[in-house]
Amino acid sequence: VRLYILEQTGRILVLENGQVQSQPFLDISGQVVAGGERGLLGLAFHPGYAQNGRFFVHYSSAGVPADGINRGDGVVAEFTRSGTSATLADAQSQRRLLTVAQPFENHNGGMLDFSPEDGFLYIGLGDGGSANDPQGNGQKLTTWLGKMLRIDVDGLDGGKPYGIPAGNMTGAGVLPEIWSYGWRNPWRYSFDPCT
Repeated sequence: VRLYILEQTGRILVLENGQVQSQPFLDISGQVVAGGERGLLGLAFHPGYAQNGRFFVHYSSAGVPADGINRGDGVVAEFTRSGTSATLADAQSQRRLLTVAQPFENHNGGMLDFSPEDGFLYIGLGDGGSANDPQGNGQKLTTWLGKMLRIDVDGLDGGKPYGIPAGNMTGAGVLPEIWSYGWRNPWRYSFDPCT
């Protein structure tokens, strides 16, 4: 049995047959700002991970000024497993899919998961923080904050590194990644195993 353990500071450890492996599966601690509600927040393996080695993480960035990413901004990125070891990731394979400006240090959301029903990646994002959603992000359809996003990581759409599934919200000014809105801080969630 192999389990993957996320550390808020930016490492993913491997627990195999009851033993933590000496080398982390992935260590991006130099790219992550951790503490409070920030850090390495989510991990999801592609439904075809056994064949394609693709997995996705959500983390609070330490900042990449050259790319317009500020300290604390959320990043959803894709990585691939190493070609030489099943228990190591290729740390150089990072491909950023989304960057989310975070106005405060809390309510980052964080969880990622693939639906067993439709196979799309669901991304839980909090309302951006502080208290009582002072910016009204949960109700605005022009921001990803306070939303459940749904994307197709196997597609491309309009120059984006992912596709937009049919059935997401639509309308004038509505960001196409939005599947559901009005969320305070969907840090963890699950899919009903029966339905």
